Amino acid sequence: MLLRMTPAAKRRARQPHQLPPGRHGLPRAFVASNQRERILDAVADVASLAGYASMSVEGIIATAGVSRRTFYDHFSDKQEAFLAAYDAIVALLVERVQNAFLANTTFPGRVRDCLAAFLTFLASEPRFADMCIVEVLAAGPEAVERRNGVMRAMTALIQAAAADLKEGQQPPPLTAETIVGGIYEVVYSRVLQGKTEEMPEELQHDLTYSMMLPYIGHAAAKREAAKAPNVAMPEPDVAMSEPDDA
Repeated sequence: MLLRMTPAAKRRARQPHQLPPGRHGLPRAFVASNQRERILDAVADVASLAGYASMSVEGIIATAGVSRRTFYDHFSDKQEAFLAAYDAIVALLVERVQNAFLANTTFPGRVRDCLAAFLTFLASEPRFADMCIVEVLAAGPEAVERRNGVMRAMTALIQAAAADLKEGQQPPPLTAETIVGGIYEVVYSRVLQGKTEEMPEELQHDLTYSMMLPYIGHAAAKREAAKAPNVAMPEPDVAMSEPDDA
């Protein structure tokens, strides 16, 4: 687990996950993996603090405590590093949401707990929210397409959750996509306002109701939205590692 420190503090103190200076006899593969994870973690820090447009390779290597040569051994430029960090974060987020989906067997339970997993993950790591909700839109077409891919995956989960509803309760196919787009817009506005950590408490009830309403109607949506989600707050400041298929 990584400790939260400002970039300036990281430059002054060696972190537990950082390698010792000088010769250490560690395997080359381990060294490379450690360096790569430090760079990915630094990208999240710098993108959150400075924004993608102002993020520089100099800022990343200073925060990660690696050399310029080490950075370019792993990435060709800041965009490639950003995309790798984005993929690593999103893999963690999607895993949390999918676990919440699989832990339930009903439409209301899946909606309630998947939304809670999404909101609590972002609230536990505001820098990840800054990067994956806001700064991704400034990182170029490839980054935006990856963000759109995540939204399509979330849309598919809503459609899968609704598949077991009785015939006649299914709204038009575009409904799930509209719901996910609306949630992203609401979350985007809260992240910009610096209210990321408040999102689970502020948004859980109303967004749950809004997601359920087109599928099960007002009375049932109101009743189910009032129930507490069964999702624990994740441990903050998890170390990033890239997805297995990256």
